[in-house]
Amino acid sequence: MANPERILELSQQVSDIADRRLGAIDGIIRSTRILALNAMIEASRAGEMGRGFAVVANEVKSVSNSVTQVAGEFSRELQDAVGELTDLGTRMIRHIRGTRMTDFASSMIRMVERSLYDCVCNARAWAGDDCLGQALAGGTASRAADRLRDLADICTVVLDIWLIGTDGTVLASARDRQYPAARNARLDGEEWFQRARQTVGREGFTASKVYNCQALANRAVLTVAAPVQAGGKTVGVVAVHYNWQDQAQIVVDGIQVDDDEAARTHCLLLDEDCRIIAASDKRGVLVHSLPLEAQNKTKDSYVKQDGRLVGFVRGEGYESFRGFGWFGVIIQDPMDG
Repeated sequence: MANPERILELSQQVSDIADRRLGAIDGIIRSTRILALNAMIEASRAGEMGRGFAVVANEVKSVSNSVTQVAGEFSRELQDAVGELTDLGTRMIRHIRGTRMTDFASSMIRMVERSLYDCVCNARAWAGDDCLGQALAGGTASRAADRLRDLADICTVVLDIWLIGTDGTVLASARDRQYPAARNARLDGEEWFQRARQTVGREGFTASKVYNCQALANRAVLTVAAPVQAGGKTVGVVAVHYNWQDQAQIVVDGIQVDDDEAARTHCLLLDEDCRIIAASDKRGVLVHSLPLEAQNKTKDSYVKQDGRLVGFVRGEGYESFRGFGWFGVIIQDPMDG
């Protein structure tokens, strides 16, 4: 594929060539004027016999003045045309690059939302699992833990699954051996648990923000929680901890750009508050925010004052999952020079 920057290179070449040729013409004009001046001096010395030379010298001077005027007009017109071509090329490159960046950003956020859709569907379905319901109704926690392990084994993007009582106590977990801190953990102070406990209907769910979960070795997770109901009442909560740390890194590391762009291209995922929740360079994750010049747009690209190109797309969900309003973002540093 042709490099769009070639337009600007050719435009600059045209300008440079014109400057050199006009400089050469200007040198010829100066030489001609000197010759005309010398001819007029010699003509004046020759008196009547030099009158014809004086006429020729004046005509040469007039021609050089005309050439100077034409060269000046040519220079101004060429500069205007080259300037317009350069501006057109810059805007064309900006559009091509911006479209490419937003396409990458769209690819990232679509991958994330497709995976989260599966996680939400699983949480809803598992909340209706008979074995888990029986455990909450007075069954053994060991059977529930076995069932949770079976569910976690078939869903590789899940870090852990918890069965939680209405008082916020973790009754069983899928990875209790790997993450023993989850045993009997109290979650009644967690906002996502409180919202899940108050959710009405089997299709309801709630989700946390991306956070580092202490009970899961401080790994970054997104918790999707759904109520377990019996007799029209919520008797517990199933919490599915999506392995955000690994899955998100796969997404931001998976964008393939040209070799000469790799070092200056940064892929990020932002939550609805523009907090960095994943980054290809791993900088600022869950610590810093990156305000976007979104202006209520769901998709756009723009150039920052420092020359960096930013392309972003706001997720709109997948299938019945409406999404969380997160952003896929690509930032590309300007080329050196």
